Amino acid sequence: MNKGLFALALGTFALGITEFLMMGILSNIASSMSVSVTDAGHFISAYAGGVCFGAPALLFARKLPLKRLMMILASVIAVGNLCAALSPSYWTFFASRFLSGLPHGAYFGVGAIVARKLAAPGKEVSAVSLMIAGMTVATLVGVPCGTFIANNFHWRAAFFIVAFLGICTLVAIRLLVRDVGKLPDMGFKGQFKFLTTLPPWLIFGGVICGQIGIYCWYSYIDPVLLHVSGFAQSSMPWLMVAAGFGMFAGNLAAGRFSDHFKPSAVAAWVMGAAVPVLILFYFFAPDKAAAVALMMLGTASLFGSGSPLQSSIVGYSKGGEMLGAACIQVAYNAGNAIAAYLGGLVINSGHGYTAPSLIGVPIVIAGVILLIILYRRNERPGALHRPYGG
Repeated sequence: MNKGLFALALGTFALGITEFLMMGILSNIASSMSVSVTDAGHFISAYAGGVCFGAPALLFARKLPLKRLMMILASVIAVGNLCAALSPSYWTFFASRFLSGLPHGAYFGVGAIVARKLAAPGKEVSAVSLMIAGMTVATLVGVPCGTFIANNFHWRAAFFIVAFLGICTLVAIRLLVRDVGKLPDMGFKGQFKFLTTLPPWLIFGGVICGQIGIYCWYSYIDPVLLHVSGFAQSSMPWLMVAAGFGMFAGNLAAGRFSDHFKPSAVAAWVMGAAVPVLILFYFFAPDKAAAVALMMLGTASLFGSGSPLQSSIVGYSKGGEMLGAACIQVAYNAGNAIAAYLGGLVINSGHGYTAPSLIGVPIVIAGVILLIILYRRNERPGALHRPYGG
């Protein structure tokens, strides 16, 4: 593995723990701060708000060398989590979570550009998938370990460890990532020019629809496994490891396929594979073995479209690469927020914990259609519009 890509992946590993750790220790933090679990849930929203605010802020850092910018973002990862570990009150922790979210979209956005520059010709998408692999490893190993530490020692210890990972990322980028220069400055207005073309909007639409449709189901996987499949609470750590393995495998497989086939086609196939999984999960969730197998296939699909589309948006946003690569992270987080809300509405309407999986099917299909349009219009052999060769 390219040492520079390892350094980038270390940062996505830290970000993955930062984002997903809260789901496993929410009750712990609520009890520590003497607030309700619902109020503690706002810490998750604070992080998402930081992501959405921090990504567009890259416009003001467009003149910086990419390596230096990545080091700054790694520093913010460290500082944000250190502040979270030291927060004495609800509102200081809320502010720390917002600060921790600021580098998320920007790191993935700039990191995708740097990964493509570090890659050998024809290996750009798999290089991006290796960078993103850090987040999937976080769900596989980092989050379960962080949850164990938080529950057996103190939740603050987990955030101290993530802050240390941020420092390690800073050092690793400094030592292992070669200087890839800076992007050509097209001016402030020039950053938005790519948005006057159709492909970026097809990608953003495909991301949001796919994320809503699949995450609508995955947001409530915990109560489904407990109350429908019949697993014990003590089984949840290894079940989350299984889900994380699906994410890890799906991300790497899609990245490798995208080196040989057009990214939009791979993303469409991967996303489309979620449709039968969601339908089957609705009917077979009460069967433990089937539920686990389908969960792993679903999480593979959830993360499998990420690296092809994260790489593609860089190619389709000439002159505004940083903005395009960061905005796709905003699309993912917007999709996550809508998905959790939509799934909650369905469950609260009395349709049961498995209903969100069916509700998500037509939304996923809409996302697949948008990606097929992108492929047929821009990437298939003989396409009339070919601003990007994939």
